[in-house]
Amino acid sequence: MEVPLWRYQNVSLDQIQCTCSFPFSFADPEPSGYSFSFRRRKWRHPFSRIKCSSAEQVLRPRPKPKPSRFDVDWAEQMVSEGETGTRKHNPGICGQIEKLVMHKRFREALELFEILEYEGRFEVGCSTYDELVSACIGLRSVRAVKRVFNHMVSTGFEPDSYMRNRVLLMHVKCGMMIDARKMFDEMPERNLVSWNTMIAGLVDSGDYVEALQLFLVMWEEFSEGESRLFATIIRASAGLGLVSVGRQLHSCVLKMGIGEDIFVSCTLIDMYSKCGSIEDAQFVFDEMPEKTTVGWNSIITGYALHGYSEEALCMYYQMRDAGVKMDHFTFSIVLSICTRLASVEHAKQAHAGLIRHGFGLDIVASTALVDFYSKWGRVEDARHVFDRMPEKNVISWNALIAGYGNHGRGEEAIEVFQQMVREGMKPNHVTFLAVLSACSYSGLSELGWEIFQSMTREYKTKPRPMHYTCMIELLGREGSLDKAFALIRSAPFQPTVNMWAALLTACRVHQNFELGRFAAEKLYGMEPEKLSNYIVLLNIYNSCGKMKEAAEVVQTLKRKGLKMLLACTWIEINKQSHAFLTGDKSHAQTEEIYQKLETLMLEISKHGYIPDDKHLLPDVDEQEVQLPFYHSEKLAIAFGLINTPEWMPLQMVQSHRICNDCHNAIKLITLATRREIVFRDASRFHHFKDGSCSCGDYW
Repeated sequence: MEVPLWRYQNVSLDQIQCTCSFPFSFADPEPSGYSFSFRRRKWRHPFSRIKCSSAEQVLRPRPKPKPSRFDVDWAEQMVSEGETGTRKHNPGICGQIEKLVMHKRFREALELFEILEYEGRFEVGCSTYDELVSACIGLRSVRAVKRVFNHMVSTGFEPDSYMRNRVLLMHVKCGMMIDARKMFDEMPERNLVSWNTMIAGLVDSGDYVEALQLFLVMWEEFSEGESRLFATIIRASAGLGLVSVGRQLHSCVLKMGIGEDIFVSCTLIDMYSKCGSIEDAQFVFDEMPEKTTVGWNSIITGYALHGYSEEALCMYYQMRDAGVKMDHFTFSIVLSICTRLASVEHAKQAHAGLIRHGFGLDIVASTALVDFYSKWGRVEDARHVFDRMPEKNVISWNALIAGYGNHGRGEEAIEVFQQMVREGMKPNHVTFLAVLSACSYSGLSELGWEIFQSMTREYKTKPRPMHYTCMIELLGREGSLDKAFALIRSAPFQPTVNMWAALLTACRVHQNFELGRFAAEKLYGMEPEKLSNYIVLLNIYNSCGKMKEAAEVVQTLKRKGLKMLLACTWIEINKQSHAFLTGDKSHAQTEEIYQKLETLMLEISKHGYIPDDKHLLPDVDEQEVQLPFYHSEKLAIAFGLINTPEWMPLQMVQSHRICNDCHNAIKLITLATRREIVFRDASRFHHFKDGSCSCGDYW
C-alpha cells in the first residue's frame, strides 16, 4: 500500500489557516471571546506579584504544628526571637524536604513544609522549591500547588527561567489551566520549554483549537520545534478529527527531518487511524525504520478501531513473529479484538502469552480478560481472574458486574456492586449503567428503582440518558408502557434515540401498536435512514394483523430505497472464522450441515417447535421469510455441533438482531442437545442454556 509522498510534502504549515473550519481564524491572534493576548508586550505584572485565582480567599490561621516526627534538632535551627526582621536560610529543614521528595515521600515533604509556612522567617532556596514542585506534581494536589506558589509570592522569591517553567508545569499537571494560562501570558520571557508545556497542557485538557492557535503563534516567533512538540500538536488534530491539519503537520515534520522519530511516527499512526485514514496509518508504520512496541500497538489499535478485527489480529501475529517485545497494552488490545470476534482460542493464546510475559497480574490486561470471559458466558473464569487481581480499579468492577448482568444473573451482579461499595470503590456512571442493565435483564424492578434513585441521593451522580433507557426497558419488561412513556416525558433532557427505541421494543413485545407508532415516528425524525426502526414497527403491525399499516411501512421502505439485507452469522472453529448467510450453500460441508439441520428440526419439533413466520425482525431479506429452517443462525449452529466436542459451548456473532423464530429454535436446540450457546446480536448478548435465554425473551 503505497501513499505518494507528495501528499505530505507539497503543503505548507501556514495553509492551516485556510483548510481548517475552526470557530475563529488562526490568523487572528486575539479571537473574540478570549481575554488573553499572544502579542509580545510590556509586562506590567512581574512574576513575583502573580497570585493564584483563589489566593485571595480567606483562610483560617494554620495551627501551630506539634513537634515533628522527623529527626531534626529544632533548637539549633530556629531563629532567635530578636531576628524577626531578616530571613535566614535553614539547610536542615530544606535538606529533609529534598530527601523526602527524592524517596517519593511527597506527603511527608509537604507536611514538613508547613514549618516553613508557619514560621515565615526562613528563606527557601531554588532547589527546595524545585523538589516541592515535584511533590505537588506527584500528588496532583491543587491545594499543595496553591500553598507552594503562594509561599513563593509572599516571600518575594525571584525565580529564574528554569523555575518559571517548573512552576508553569506544576499548574498544568495539576489541571489548573486558568492559572497556568495567566502565568504563561505574563511571563517576562518564554522559551521553547514554556511553549511546549502550555501547548501540551491544552491538548491534555481537550482544548485542541486553542492548542493549535498557540502553536501557530509560537511558530511565527521561533519557526522551530522538537519532535515531542510536534507529537503533541498532532494529537490535537487527531482530537479534532481534522486529517487535513494532520497531513500539513506531517509535511512539516518531513521537511524538518524528524519524520522518522519514534514519537512522531506513533502519533501520526494514531492520528490517521482516529481520522479514518487507515491506509495512511499503514504507510507511516511501513516507513518506520525501527518498529517499536508502541508503533505495533498503535497500528493494531487503528485496525481494531475501524472494525478491521481480523486484520488487527493478523498484525498481532506479525508482531509476535517479528520478535518484538509485547507489553500489557498489546495483550489488552488483542483480548478486546477477541471479545469482538468471539474468538475463544485466540483469547486463550493471548491469556497464556500474558502470563508468560509476566503480566498475569497487570490491572489493564487482567481487566480485559475479565471483560472477555464475562461477555462470552465464562463468568466463573472471569470471577477467578478478578479474584486473583492484587489491585482492582472501577473498570475491573464494571466488567464483572456487566458480565453477570449480560447473562441474566442480576442478583449476583448486585452482590458484586454492593461488595464494590463496601470495599470503598466509588461507582461511576458506567457502574450504574451495568447494574441497572442487570436489573432490567433479570426483571429486578424494585432493586432497579432503588439503585436508580440512590444515584443522586447517595452517590451524587446525575442520571444520564443511558440510565433512563435502562429504566424504560425495566418498565417495558413488566408491561408498564404508560409509566415508561411518562418517564420519557419527565426526563430533564431531550429524549434520545435509545430512549424511544427502548419504548418501541416494549410496544413490539406487548403488541401496543398505537404507542409503538408514536415512538416509531419520533425515531423516524431522529434517524430517518435507520432500517431497523421501520422493521420493528412492521413487526408490530404484522403481529396485530394490521396488514394495511404494514403495507404502508413497506412502501415507505421502497420509497426511501432502504433494502432489507441478508443477515450473516459468524462462528469460529479451531481459530478459523466461518460465515453463513440464509440458505447458504457455499461451504465445503454444506451437505453435512443441511443434514444435521434437518435432524435438529425434527428433534426440536418433538419439544413443541412451530416455525414463526410473522416476524421479519429486524432487517432481513424477504427470502428469509420463505426459508425459516435455513436462517444463518441455524446453519452456523449445525456447523458448530458437527465440528466441536459435545461438552464445548458454542459462541457466535450475528450482524443483525436475532429473529423471533431462531430465538425460539435455539432455546429448544439447547434443550435437545444439552449444549450452551452464547450469541451476540446487534441488540445484546444471549446466553441459551437448558431451553431458556438470559434475555428472558425480551430483546
